[in-house]
Amino acid sequence: MEFHGVGLTYPGPPPVRALHPCELAIRHGEFVAVVGPSGSGKSTFLNVSGLLDAPTEGTYLLDGIDTAALSDSDRTALRGRRIGFVFQAFHLMPHRSATENVMLSMLYSAVPRAERRARAREALTRVGLAHRVDAFPGRLSGGERQRVAIARALAGRPSLLLCDEPTGNLDSGNAETVLSLLGELHATGMTVVVITHDSEVAARAGRTVTIRDGVLSEADPVRPGRHEGTAL
Repeated sequence: MEFHGVGLTYPGPPPVRALHPCELAIRHGEFVAVVGPSGSGKSTFLNVSGLLDAPTEGTYLLDGIDTAALSDSDRTALRGRRIGFVFQAFHLMPHRSATENVMLSMLYSAVPRAERRARAREALTRVGLAHRVDAFPGRLSGGERQRVAIARALAGRPSLLLCDEPTGNLDSGNAETVLSLLGELHATGMTVVVITHDSEVAARAGRTVTIRDGVLSEADPVRPGRHEGTAL
């Protein structure tokens, strides 16, 4: 993903500049933490990165595609194909099994109906839940529910995994399990972006970007070799 002068201002009166124009390139296979306190603009960054909100200025390229040139339906389709979301609150359907929750993520995708269950089981196995495929959320621990949410994000085989405070509702043991899983996904070549206010979570990433008062900046110099490959 590449931001070139990307910013977002909500209309007024008075207008509110939620994200100041910024430059950012995240390469395929990077693990990046975006860190900032509450109200800093992290949610705005997530919404723009995830194609939930369109920037009011600048150019956002995702996998080399100029997202501003797309219609609303094409943006939705691109989001479904290329981006997986993991949220703090899990957002699982309580009366659906783990498998069914993962299958729901493919409901409006091009994945054939007959293939959805197999893909869901494959994703749940990938996150270590092969033994819990038929369990309902109420029977799962917080860590297991978050792993179902990660499986749901992976089922569409995205190129970018966007995680919003993925350990915010977890105890330390389950948080470690989820962070280890994200590390394993990154090790397989997945691009992972974690939005967090937690410095311990950020420390697991290979690169940290800060956001404060809507201003995005590089927190640390990029390590040698971290920018190899092609930008998302």
